Amino acid sequence: MTFICVRPEKREPVTVVESVEASVEEGLIGDHFNGKPGDKCMVTLIQAEHIDFVSNVMDQKVDPALLRRNIVVSGINLLALKNKTFQIGEAILEGTKPCPPCSRMEENLGLGGYNAMRGHGGINARVIQSGKISVGDSLTVLQNESSVGAADE
Repeated sequence: MTFICVRPEKREPVTVVESVEASVEEGLIGDHFNGKPGDKCMVTLIQAEHIDFVSNVMDQKVDPALLRRNIVVSGINLLALKNKTFQIGEAILEGTKPCPPCSRMEENLGLGGYNAMRGHGGINARVIQSGKISVGDSLTVLQNESSVGAADE
């Protein structure tokens, strides 16, 4: 994993962190998420490869903070993790659904930002087991591992 951020408040700048505590009850500690335990959108993840693609489409280097996804990983197809459990650091997550871009991408990336992000928004996940997640932790699939694989950072 190469990047972690929390969104302290809606529409406010993200805070980039080296590690974060994932909680079954609260999602990522310090993030504005205020859902219920087990909510499908406790954590958002995006692939570094998709950020590179969007950078090429937009003809500019895209700062992951502008995309407002909590965690950036590489080397694994995140969409393949839907309904799968995986571990990052001490935390265990379950991929729940794709995370489509919001209209804010036009504001953050400029004209065409929303369309550039379509199909590249990553996934949402719920926290199944609380634990610390740090930059440099690897993502390991815990369910159907032989068909999906694992990614290391």
